[in-house]
Amino acid sequence: MSKQNGVFQRVDLQYQTNNRAHHTEEMDTEQLVVRRGQPFSLLLQYTDSPPQPPDHHLALVLHLGKKGEVVMRVSGSRAAHGKWWFSEQAAQNEVLLHVHSPADASVGLYSVIVLLLSAEGHVIEKTTSHSFYLLYNPWSAEDSVYMPDEELLQEYILNENGILYQGSWDQITSLPWNFGQFEKGVVDICFEILDNSPTALKNSQMDITKRADPVYVSRTITAMVNANDDRGVVSGRWDGEYSDGVPPTRWTGSVPILRRWSEGGAESVRYGQCWVFSAVACTILRCLGIPTRCITNYSSAHDTDGNISVDYLFNEQLESVSDGRKDMIWNFHCWVESWMSREDLPKAYDGWQVLDPTPQERSDGVFCCGPCPVRAVKEGEVAMKYDAPFVFSEVNADLVCWIIHPDGERTQASLNSGTVGRNISTKSVHGEYREDITGEYKYPEGSIKERDVYEKAGKRVAKQNGGPGQLQLSIKHAQAVHGTDFDVIVEVHNISGEDTLAHLTVTSNAVTYNSLHRGECQRKTAELTVPAQKAHKEVIRLLYDHYGGCISEHHLIRVTALLQTSGPHNIILQEVNIPLKMPKLHIKAIGEAVVSRKLTVIISFTNPLPVTLRRGVFTVEGAGLTEEQEIQSPGDIGPGQYVAVKFSFKPIRAGLRKLLVDFDSDRLRDVKGEAAIIVQEKKL
Repeated sequence: MSKQNGVFQRVDLQYQTNNRAHHTEEMDTEQLVVRRGQPFSLLLQYTDSPPQPPDHHLALVLHLGKKGEVVMRVSGSRAAHGKWWFSEQAAQNEVLLHVHSPADASVGLYSVIVLLLSAEGHVIEKTTSHSFYLLYNPWSAEDSVYMPDEELLQEYILNENGILYQGSWDQITSLPWNFGQFEKGVVDICFEILDNSPTALKNSQMDITKRADPVYVSRTITAMVNANDDRGVVSGRWDGEYSDGVPPTRWTGSVPILRRWSEGGAESVRYGQCWVFSAVACTILRCLGIPTRCITNYSSAHDTDGNISVDYLFNEQLESVSDGRKDMIWNFHCWVESWMSREDLPKAYDGWQVLDPTPQERSDGVFCCGPCPVRAVKEGEVAMKYDAPFVFSEVNADLVCWIIHPDGERTQASLNSGTVGRNISTKSVHGEYREDITGEYKYPEGSIKERDVYEKAGKRVAKQNGGPGQLQLSIKHAQAVHGTDFDVIVEVHNISGEDTLAHLTVTSNAVTYNSLHRGECQRKTAELTVPAQKAHKEVIRLLYDHYGGCISEHHLIRVTALLQTSGPHNIILQEVNIPLKMPKLHIKAIGEAVVSRKLTVIISFTNPLPVTLRRGVFTVEGAGLTEEQEIQSPGDIGPGQYVAVKFSFKPIRAGLRKLLVDFDSDRLRDVKGEAAIIVQEKKL
């Protein structure tokens, strides 16, 4: 609201009324934030009765962009489709302007000036400039991000809290995440990120005009979330050396990352991994008004050569001998899907689009991926824009393991067509549980339709060399708890009618979630005689003394077993990934939570390891509750020791909120906890 001299007294942007009508009231009541294709109101107050037509009339001037690069003049009559216009309602010394934006207007920062014009069109008086943000509008049927289901919009636009899925396909774990798209200043940072893209820096006017298209904007975001080519937000690192930044596992939300990037002058934030990249992208896209959800693909292929096959090469001692850039199977990999129509593609490819901001492969010379229609992946339409071959491979590649012999010859030890792309997961819109969406990406394994899709995508239907052998190999284990010793059982089944001699090699390695080796834990070899129609069990006890020193921050152990016989089909290889179960933090709020009133919480847990934890730190944050804060642990934490810390803050916004806490130390990282807190409005 601002005062004027002369005819105009003040302009009231009616923040609260407009923001409520445009589903942005949580965002920032001190700023006008509206959605395209939906009218908003400005209240124009005069010092006396408003001048009347035909002697006088009103017009608006809009400037779009941080520097006002694009200028539009808006008339007070219904305009042609795709144009801005406004209508007037006069009452005594006030005029209510209803401003209409087109459903395909460019999103961004606008400023508006109201002009009083003479009958000849000369400017008699003008107001000062007022700024507002215009976002995409998934509530508008004419918008290319239109989503007709209100329940889906409550989740994919308005929910500030979410769940990211981690672990392995057979032991799925959940990580609570604070997207915080409505936290103070986040909308400013989202447009700051777009302003720092290479295209915007090179030709800002062209970039601003293209921001009408969510395909262009979402692709830009996938490039800008990682810092590989540009002034991007997050630097990725996977080698375990994070002393010059924040370990990726410590983050519990996007807002501290976005604020650090902005406050640091567009200097990238260290460090992130795939779930961090995807969650930050989700925050930005939801904030801009594009419905978005986080996806986890288990046993996700990273196919570096595009042959829709991941090849693992071992020597006879089960040591990796792959050269150069290696194909990999990631235990899990996270990306996002955003909802939009694809006017650049045939009609059937509207809807969910894969966007992957993790820097893996270049697309058009830049580390970005998507948007790629989910339907194109399912149907094997790998020619569809963008990056369909890479996404198709992530969920469909074969895993082939080879043994390289001393003479250089290679033997295929295993081939798995059903290993990659399992239990593809997202948070349900109906509650805090997992929804399996594998069927949206691929037809059932082994079905005729799946084979047709493979053929269309140029993938040969792979076959195991020869027929089944006389020995079968499997690996079993109980629930493994971090800090304890546990057993792994390797079973060799002889399905033939004769006793069989075999050589068994078993290794256990500490690995990261994306298959980088951090060190060998234990190794065992055995010469076996497996009786006919019987099974031999080899028990390997994995000791914390062996794995504790090399375990990665992802708490993952890979057990590999190689069985060699002298007969045909004489090599068999099996692998399993064993996630170690982690302790949970306990969080208890004391008293009633009220806006702006101090609330105290107690955070506690028990050290599960047989070693002392040093340099412990608790990191706390929560959308609508408190900004990120760190609390130092009160000294070292001995084996089995219980520790509790108190923390106080003043809740910012009413409603159901989530407090997220992380604990890190020298020997134990990524211990999480969460608490739901209902915050009441401040009592008068």
